[in-house]
Amino acid sequence: MTHPKEPSFRESVDLMFNRAVALMDLSPGLEEKIRVCNATYTVRFGVRLRGEIHTFTGYRSVHSEHKEPVKGGIRYAIGVNQDEVEALAALMTYKCALVEAPFGGSKGGLRIDPRKYDEHELERITRRFAYELAKRDMIHPSQNVPAPDMGTGEREMAWIADQYARMNTTDINAIACVTGKPLNAGGISGRVEATGRGVQYALREFFRDPRDTAQAGLSGTLDGKRVIVQGLGNVGYHAAKFLSEEDGAIITGIIEHDGALHNEDGLDVEAVRAWISKHGGVKGFPDALHAEEGAAVLEHECDILIPAALEGVINLSNAARIKAPLIIEAANGPVTAGADDILREKGTVIIPDMYANAGGVTVSYFEWVKNLSHIRFGRMQRRQEEARHQLVVDELQKISEAMGNTYTLSDRFKQKYLRGADELELVRSGLDDTMRIAYQSMRDVWHERGDVDDLRTAAYLVAIEKVAASYRAKGL
Repeated sequence: MTHPKEPSFRESVDLMFNRAVALMDLSPGLEEKIRVCNATYTVRFGVRLRGEIHTFTGYRSVHSEHKEPVKGGIRYAIGVNQDEVEALAALMTYKCALVEAPFGGSKGGLRIDPRKYDEHELERITRRFAYELAKRDMIHPSQNVPAPDMGTGEREMAWIADQYARMNTTDINAIACVTGKPLNAGGISGRVEATGRGVQYALREFFRDPRDTAQAGLSGTLDGKRVIVQGLGNVGYHAAKFLSEEDGAIITGIIEHDGALHNEDGLDVEAVRAWISKHGGVKGFPDALHAEEGAAVLEHECDILIPAALEGVINLSNAARIKAPLIIEAANGPVTAGADDILREKGTVIIPDMYANAGGVTVSYFEWVKNLSHIRFGRMQRRQEEARHQLVVDELQKISEAMGNTYTLSDRFKQKYLRGADELELVRSGLDDTMRIAYQSMRDVWHERGDVDDLRTAAYLVAIEKVAASYRAKGL
């Protein structure tokens, strides 16, 4: 239940923006230009379904055009409204600036419960929504490029891309009008896992600096750290999977819509995912304690808490009872502004959503570049890399033999060294580099400025300064 004094999501974004700009030397006019949402288009359209016309309401908001195209997901949810879409568009502006993706911020939404419609009905609705947006250039490879969000995925993006292509038959770059598409429809390897993978890379970078871990009262590496994940959707699932399988973290809690699972010895993420797919929720899963009141598990002891589903799950009503020393916001706005104040006073370290879930837009950027270049990553250089590496291996072997040494390079080494990077490896490499550099820019502000005591303010400072620099370069 939301606390009566709780700021809305949009108010939270504004409050956090205000906290940052108070520490900056921006002219009032430039500050206002960065703050305001440039435009929001509201569309109401009818689709004939089941023998009658159903009217749907959708939005596409453009927060900032300091760089174009603008970028941001389209969500399908019954609670979609203009305030939420505009707040998310603002967050996209700052997110893209922080990770140096060359986009302005945008966001879209359709007020619909997608679970109430069959696939062919959703396709008709999606294509009509895409038509209404595309005919006003709210979907366009050089002006406005959507992506998946809550309630949408590869399937919906493929429908949107096809609809745009049907309307723009001579546009050679039509496939770049949207990202997050299936691989066989112009997508890119690693896009589905991107946001969860980005969460993993963010945590790895956090644990590389002892100053950061000390700030959270933690030490060492991710190995053995107890993790609670709220929401085992695409983002939460991939984050939990990678952290447990590759970094040795122990997933002790998983919170879903029908309660939560808890096991101090660790949960099998794949088994829980399979159970949810089969039964529609976590209830009845055999190898864990089940809590009817899932939100209560947010307050359990753990090292890292990953809210990966909904906005405002950590708020004024429960913030004081949150025990996790480190929270990483895999969802958009899971910690309200009021809760943020309480947690900061407690000394909780929060890796903010603006940075933590930027893996999706980063790999969307790679997909957009791939679509515009009309060639997959690695196609030109992969075999040439392998040939050059083979020369090195052969020469090392000759030197060894000439010196009378019978040492030979292991097959395992040769297999790994000789293989040129494919698209997935290049995408992961680019994402890792992006997440590291963006985090380092926040870390520098966090540790070196005496007036900044949290990563969220640091992230806003870095992002807003980059947006301001773009506007100044335009002569504003």
